[in-house]
Amino acid sequence: MRPALGFLSGLVFGLGLVISGMANPAKVLNFLDLAGTWDPSLAFVMAGATATAFLGYRLVWRRAAPALETAFDVPTSTRIDRPLIAGAALFGTGWGIGGFCPGPAWTALPLLAPGTLIFLPAMLVGLWLGARAKSLDIFAPKRALQ
Repeated sequence: MRPALGFLSGLVFGLGLVISGMANPAKVLNFLDLAGTWDPSLAFVMAGATATAFLGYRLVWRRAAPALETAFDVPTSTRIDRPLIAGAALFGTGWGIGGFCPGPAWTALPLLAPGTLIFLPAMLVGLWLGARAKSLDIFAPKRALQ
């Protein structure tokens, strides 16, 4: 049951990305271009997503446990640290340069657009490099020698 619901959720998400235009990098880049050919239509997509998430969280948090698990999997850290800021900056920079974030990039893959065929492999390499850097503690704060 869980895989079927996961597939259905992903399908609805992907269809929403395609219908809203989020799978079109030109539309995303026009939304990000405030000084040029700004296209405000994606603001409505984001407002709808924000409202849906807000209502969804309000309904879900009333439950003692999720429908398909025994407990909620909630992050325990609330710290804003250097790796979080660096990751957010890299994510935003990649989105601004390529016009894609990961979800819409996967959704646009069947279209075989050249940008998608470059972005996805680069994203996967970046994910691998990030995991490698994390395993080597490259981003850990340096401790003074005693």
